[in-house]
Amino acid sequence: MAKRKPIHYVNNAQFSKAVYDYCVLLRDAREAKTDLPIVPNYIAESFLKIAEGLSLRDNFIRYSYREEMVMDAVENCLKAIENFNIDASTRTGLPNAFAYFTQISWYAFLRRIQKEKKQQDIKEKYLSESGLEEYVNSNSNYQEAQKVIQSFVDQLKGRIDKVKEKDDELKQYIQVEKSRKKQYISVDSDLNSFME
Repeated sequence: MAKRKPIHYVNNAQFSKAVYDYCVLLRDAREAKTDLPIVPNYIAESFLKIAEGLSLRDNFIRYSYREEMVMDAVENCLKAIENFNIDASTRTGLPNAFAYFTQISWYAFLRRIQKEKKQQDIKEKYLSESGLEEYVNSNSNYQEAQKVIQSFVDQLKGRIDKVKEKDDELKQYIQVEKSRKKQYISVDSDLNSFME
């Protein structure tokens, strides 16, 4: 019994051939100075499959804005198809469209993550500078409501602090790992003392 292919499977050879054919049409249309051809459905669907498949990797699957990441990747792929070099050679001698557009999707994901982190920082800054505590403290008629709101604010600030601490720990860990890798590369492996 044949093994089933995953939902987001894209055949590299067929996809590369389709992109190659489209780029040839595109080049001919530019030379003839006519309207540019529309991207075929197969290529567009393949962009979506590549982005969806990539978004299911461990690096990206837990983000709540994964759909936005996928759509950014598809948009970037549609823009970048005009820049695909059909004359580029790989080990096989044929252009590798799958790798090219997977890389474009990867960087689109990273850009979306950066945008979302900036938005999160803006929200946190707004919340911390909003003066919500002063409003809670000035409204003395509702003491019970004040306690509930104050506990909510304290919880929220605690969570924000924990997230910042985790981010700092992760950054430090990455720096330590990068420095360790550099140390391994620069070490000279002289085994004379060991062999004696």
